[in-house]
Amino acid sequence: MDIADLGLRGQSFIGLFAFMGIAWLLSERKNQFPVMNAVWAIAAQFGIALFFLRFEPATDALAALNSVVLALQQATGAGSEFLFGYLGRSTNMPFELVDPENPGAFIFIFQALPLVVFISALSAFLWHIGILKVIVKGFAFALSKVFGVGGAVALAAAANVFLGQTEAPLLIRAYLERVTRSELFVVITSGYATVAGSVIVVYATVLKNIDPSILGHIIVASIISVPAALLLGRIMVPPEKGEIPTASDAGDGLKYEGAMDAFMTGVTEGGKLWANIVISILAFVALAALINIILDAFPDFLGSPLTLERMLGWIFAPLMWLAGVPWSEAFDAGQIMGIKTALNELIAYFQLASVADGTFSERTELILIYSLCGFANIGSLGIVIGGLSGLVPNRRGDVIALAPKAMIAGTLTTLMTGTVIGVIYAG
Repeated sequence: MDIADLGLRGQSFIGLFAFMGIAWLLSERKNQFPVMNAVWAIAAQFGIALFFLRFEPATDALAALNSVVLALQQATGAGSEFLFGYLGRSTNMPFELVDPENPGAFIFIFQALPLVVFISALSAFLWHIGILKVIVKGFAFALSKVFGVGGAVALAAAANVFLGQTEAPLLIRAYLERVTRSELFVVITSGYATVAGSVIVVYATVLKNIDPSILGHIIVASIISVPAALLLGRIMVPPEKGEIPTASDAGDGLKYEGAMDAFMTGVTEGGKLWANIVISILAFVALAALINIILDAFPDFLGSPLTLERMLGWIFAPLMWLAGVPWSEAFDAGQIMGIKTALNELIAYFQLASVADGTFSERTELILIYSLCGFANIGSLGIVIGGLSGLVPNRRGDVIALAPKAMIAGTLTTLMTGTVIGVIYAG
């Protein structure tokens, strides 16, 4: 290990505490810092990350998930090709591609996004037959014992690794009216700090050229972000004195009439998510382009045209440096992190996948993959407020007040996860 590598590890280690410090500065009760929770959260993040990324059998198991991705892509491709012809799979084309390697030859809406529908259906089916429910219950039990959070919060936080930020609260629907304000904040933060199982394969498809075992990294990112989300949630909105954690049963709020009902409900929800992703990307990419068109009317700043990406880079560069990115790469990394926050993580992953070779080191790419892995973005504010307000209309005021702050907590959480990777990265 050379001096430069040791310095970058130390930089990430400092960032770990810096992000907790930023959360504390935004705390509603600064005299209630959860010291033991911080110790357990950091230990859990490093323990899980080291197990999956350094323990060879676990690493091999994650790498084996690539075959799962391929199987899912092939199965979904069959359905896409049936519906959309060669547009759905890029096979049996009625013409010869002049440049098969051109990114434009990959039609994202027809060749990648249909995965969302199929995986959503599979997830609902696996929940109905109990496989997913057992995994979530075990994870929730561990969280409640280690962090001392109530069963309701632990269950929702654990479910966010597999479900979406609006689906996971369905498991504790019966308890949402009576969870405390602090617990509600943690539930929302957990949703922002993770990604849904229905989209992880899409991310893996987008990033496959960066790392062949990318699916494993995305899954690990979601898992190790949960302890950090519980910690930062309790730092920013601590429990009131004498507050009793809300207990819960496992998933009573999410039931299906049968296997086919589960599968078709998953299909319907996946279809809604597919449409939401399509229109969101269309609108946000167009918005970013419009902002850049307007900014183009201004004179160059520091020798280059003023763009949305450059402004976001200036804002997020210091945060990426704290995560452990070298300063020479922090501005470019900050641009991508800014795009994730202002637009969404999928567009940011596209941006990361398309950067020129040599822009980032392998270490920086990995830190970015983990730091981007969460739903904390401006577009998700409406999703969270609309979804939770529909589940518990009488808590709408609390949801509206807490959601923006939870988005900040979710962003700090994924950055904190990035710092963990920066510390243990071995090349």
